[in-house]
Amino acid sequence: MHPGIHAAKNPDKPAYIFAASGETVTYGDLEARSNQGAQLFRSLGLAVGDHIAIMMENHPAFFTLCWAAQRAGLYYTAISYRLQEEEVAYIVEDCEAKVFITTHALRDLAARLAGRLNVHRFMLDGTIEGFESWESAVASQPATPIADETEGADMLYSSGTTGRPKGIKVPLSGEPLGSAGGLLGLTQALYQMDENVRYLSPAPLYHSAPLRYNMAVMRHGGTSVIMERFDPEEALALIEKHQLTHGQFVPTMFVRMLKLPEADRLRYDVSSLKVAIHAAAPCPVPVKQAMMDWWGPVIHEYYAGTEGNGFCAAGPQEWLAHPGTVGRPLLGAVHICDDDGRELPPGETGTIYFSDGGTFEYHNDPDKTADSQHPSQRGWTTLGDMGYVDEDGFLFLTDRKTFMIISGGVNIYPQEVENLLVTHEKVADVAVFGVPNEEFGEEVKAVVQPISMDLAGPELAEELIAFCRAQLAHLKCPRTVDFEAELPRHPTGKLYKRLLRDRYWEGHGKSRIL
Repeated sequence: MHPGIHAAKNPDKPAYIFAASGETVTYGDLEARSNQGAQLFRSLGLAVGDHIAIMMENHPAFFTLCWAAQRAGLYYTAISYRLQEEEVAYIVEDCEAKVFITTHALRDLAARLAGRLNVHRFMLDGTIEGFESWESAVASQPATPIADETEGADMLYSSGTTGRPKGIKVPLSGEPLGSAGGLLGLTQALYQMDENVRYLSPAPLYHSAPLRYNMAVMRHGGTSVIMERFDPEEALALIEKHQLTHGQFVPTMFVRMLKLPEADRLRYDVSSLKVAIHAAAPCPVPVKQAMMDWWGPVIHEYYAGTEGNGFCAAGPQEWLAHPGTVGRPLLGAVHICDDDGRELPPGETGTIYFSDGGTFEYHNDPDKTADSQHPSQRGWTTLGDMGYVDEDGFLFLTDRKTFMIISGGVNIYPQEVENLLVTHEKVADVAVFGVPNEEFGEEVKAVVQPISMDLAGPELAEELIAFCRAQLAHLKCPRTVDFEAELPRHPTGKLYKRLLRDRYWEGHGKSRIL
């Protein structure tokens, strides 16, 4: 399946709609524009297996570029426009892109990059020195398919929260355009997606889940409604306005929606939602239960990485029977191992490995590729997360291995404390991590984003510590609480905890979060 099939049947059907502007790209538009893009890539000498890089905000041309690369058998790397010049230049060079495409809205950053990138450089919505107009370049290209269409693939980069980001490269299938991928089957089987799906996409499109799931919606022939940026009340309004059937969220979005005034939350009819998918980070049990109480048993969860080495999923009823689980494996098998690589029994926490799933490598980084592999079991790979399985085979996450706090020889998992603190009525967001302690090595610190900075101070700190101690063992609870107006959290839900933690380790040696 691919957009050309749907364009032939129903060219005027919207492939996607931009929420704020209302700009609509039909399947006929998507087919013609992506064909022109593929033709241009071939005219520039790009062959199957070559790379392009895209850096743009949530923009109507984003998916025409992705589909142009997909049908030309190219790797396409979507880059966050929130990165700095050095980071963008590193990714473009590291992925060996032959074409770099951006927008006039990002012209200040693009101008600093122009002299550094020895590639074909294009810009949409206007140009600056060093960039050609994408619109002018494709205008003379035919809107018919290239002769050698074959499936390409995204090659996305890790977030870089623990050092230089690395490209996650999967082998090209070599299959003709339209060959069903694994995600197409998963979205059919798990979420009942078909040509009638109406999908809310509230996150940045350069992230793996929004990019891949929107591409899957277009393979199905459905319609996506894409938010330029997330706003909790606007998301609810869009569900009602467009009678959306599906959407994908991260837990911080749930938290922000739940903390709207009740009158605002309940003003909107969300009964059209059949499936609300969430992933990217563990969701606190009380938060997910509150969403179930509000939206009904429509919330599905999955655990997977951009690496594609495994996939776990939990439907609403499975989660209700196993609160806190991220599901059972549908792709690959799960193994929980200790630090020496020995497999652990149910209920014991260790590093999560997948076997018998997808293969990947970190581009130009054999050491990181090797670090992701089990010390003795060939083909077992890890994303660096820790967790355990229960007797029924359901997986539970505890935390990233690098975030674990070791205090007095005791392992403490910050996620458990964060999941509790975020439920407090005065907390908008929270990060928990270890800070230096001369006696115990590390102690637990919480940095809290309150719902209003007017509340920040010793009184709220004491209240939050007492709130934790009433529900968790005291050794797990923060000994001190600091306050920030906003935590460094990516719109995809990922918290840049290292940026906070490193402040407290200055002068105390190297932080364990590298």
